[in-house]
Amino acid sequence: MPSHLPLSRRGFLLASAGAGTALGLAPGPARAAARPRPFGRYGSPAARLTSNTLYVDQGGRGDFTTVQAAVTAATGSGWTLVIAPGTYRETVTVDVTRTEATWIGASEDPRDVVIVYDNAAGTPKPGGGTYGTTGSATTTVQADGFTARWITFANDWLRADHPDITGTQAVAIKVQGDRSAFTHCRFLGHQDTLYADSRALTAFARQYYAHCYVEGDVDFVFGRATAVYEDCHFRTLNRTDLAAAPYGFVFAPSTAGANPRGYLVTRSGVSSEAPDAYYKLARPWVPSSDTTARPMLTVRDTHLGAGIDAVAPYTNMSATYPWQNQRFAEYRNTGPGAEITVPDNRPQLTDEQAQAATRGAHLGDWTPWKEC
Repeated sequence: MPSHLPLSRRGFLLASAGAGTALGLAPGPARAAARPRPFGRYGSPAARLTSNTLYVDQGGRGDFTTVQAAVTAATGSGWTLVIAPGTYRETVTVDVTRTEATWIGASEDPRDVVIVYDNAAGTPKPGGGTYGTTGSATTTVQADGFTARWITFANDWLRADHPDITGTQAVAIKVQGDRSAFTHCRFLGHQDTLYADSRALTAFARQYYAHCYVEGDVDFVFGRATAVYEDCHFRTLNRTDLAAAPYGFVFAPSTAGANPRGYLVTRSGVSSEAPDAYYKLARPWVPSSDTTARPMLTVRDTHLGAGIDAVAPYTNMSATYPWQNQRFAEYRNTGPGAEITVPDNRPQLTDEQAQAATRGAHLGDWTPWKEC
């Protein structure tokens, strides 16, 4: 678990609203404007690192002023985007043809480079209908081989601002590609923040998240990817719209039944803004599009704070698919939220089983941690 608490999405919103001085963080564009070298040690349009490097800067000192414009220009494989500090309010899509892309936050501080928008599942679309969960994503990555470092991906849609909307899922990023790696990134939202998924039911997309911060309330890490979360910090938010527990669920995997590997959380931490025991650690998601799914989650060597309900950390999303029939397990967790008071409610791996619950077993011949 990180030694310091990263600035949360709410802190970011306050900063963007002009409270940056009080929080020690000025709004994104002001930070960018104050930097004489907006791209830090990563070159500039006049001194490119490679011919396949593009520079994004809201102040006009790069090749493009928006991330999507740079993505559109980066056709084919192997492009690097160096993004200057700023708050980029836009939606971004990396389609399947733009493989092996790398995005770098130039300041090497994820608080400085923020990609954010505010669509929810129930937000009306200009042409009619609503966006739905997938369409609500601020950033969508469909391509294989995507890497991001030192970037914040956010969705700042708030329930309180839209009491008429019932589709409250609001995705910060949807990741579908194989070999997708995120290091030192932040994922900020409320419901369905980080959608770690694949492009198809039969596609086993491997993803790696290291030294990342994720916050939210309902199912805020979800999907069917084979994903490893290592040295990450998950934070559950307080809620004023509910009178009783549970306020939400950290994980909601939807692993395909044929996939032997789902979500692995290791050497991480879960903390909370909410009262003690007001959050469940996970619930299984068996979507209507794949009723044969067998959600898989292993949480090991992780500190679970008091916000997690230690007595009953798992619950059902649907009574038709009870969590006990899925693939949930823990191993050597610590903290008040990891206390085993009802053993039947906390399935534990044996030492022998734990030897197969590793990042290497999940990710196979792909070793992204060597590049962190």
